[in-house]
Amino acid sequence: MTGLVPARTDGIIRALSCWWASAPLLLFAPAIAHAMGLPDARRDTGWVFGLVALFTAVLAPAAGLVVAQVRDRRKARGRFLTMATVSSVLILAFLIFGVLLPECPDGYHC
Repeated sequence: MTGLVPARTDGIIRALSCWWASAPLLLFAPAIAHAMGLPDARRDTGWVFGLVALFTAVLAPAAGLVVAQVRDRRKARGRFLTMATVSSVLILAFLIFGVLLPECPDGYHC
């Protein structure tokens, strides 16, 4: 029975890693659909894919860190810390360059 716990833990860690790796695909899915000739998909559901990609980028590393900490997996903990760092940098870059900097008062050319 004790041999199943490490195998399950490894499976959970692998699934969380794949879930995090799917975030860019989720983010670009509406653009891919638009390029394939489905412009309504981008207009109608584009924000849903962006929101799901954001939740994936945040929740997968957090859940992975919890699993790695509880099961004392040092390599996995380092991997999930790296994933969380990459996600944080990308989210902050999007907030700074995509949301905060483009907002200019009327009459100013930013």
